[in-house]
Amino acid sequence: MSAAIRGPVTERLTLAVEGGARVSALLELPGDARACYVLAHSAGAGMEQPLMSAVAAGLGARGIATLRYQFPYMERRARRPDPPALCHATVRAAVAECARRASLPLIAGGRSFGGRMTSQAQAQEPLPGVRGLAFLGFPLHPAGRPSDQRAEHLARVSIPLLFLAGTRDALAERPLLEALLARLGTRASVSWLEDADHAFHVPARSGRNDAEVMSTALESLCEWLEGLL
Repeated sequence: MSAAIRGPVTERLTLAVEGGARVSALLELPGDARACYVLAHSAGAGMEQPLMSAVAAGLGARGIATLRYQFPYMERRARRPDPPALCHATVRAAVAECARRASLPLIAGGRSFGGRMTSQAQAQEPLPGVRGLAFLGFPLHPAGRPSDQRAEHLARVSIPLLFLAGTRDALAERPLLEALLARLGTRASVSWLEDADHAFHVPARSGRNDAEVMSTALESLCEWLEGLL
């Protein structure tokens, strides 16, 4: 086991996943870090997509470290996501590596598909050291097919949950997400991003831009995290 390190650090890593896969990861650890967010990417774009980079940069400026990582299919540049079991193993490898390298409180989750794979892993067996899960747009259902079946496993997650959700998110219609939050009770929180879609984009008529929406989302995440700490 390597000794835990404290920032400032930006380090590219390779994670060994159970079953033999190896994936890329990127640790960004500011010198004043008080926690680390283990951050998984969406189904269609990897860890260096602009939204992921903006989240990491914004959290770093707020004293929150991040560990971003690839799922094996994205590492292979394949279009079809890996089976859930392999995704769950990748989440566990990332959490374990983060715990080894940074002696910080951990939260986990991520962008859309990545957040859902993280919560499924947590529902099956708690992720060691993870105090809460934060979702950057939870994919409650496919666009145009309202349902909450993708969230059934959240009933088996006992740690705090934060949903950062756009009010125009076609993959998480607001009435369905609100009903889910009511069932989950006090362990679940939501920060509604007015006029934002699943990618946290807002139309010009909203009077705001995407950077302002991202800042609102990250401030909400940091406020929630302070409550955990």
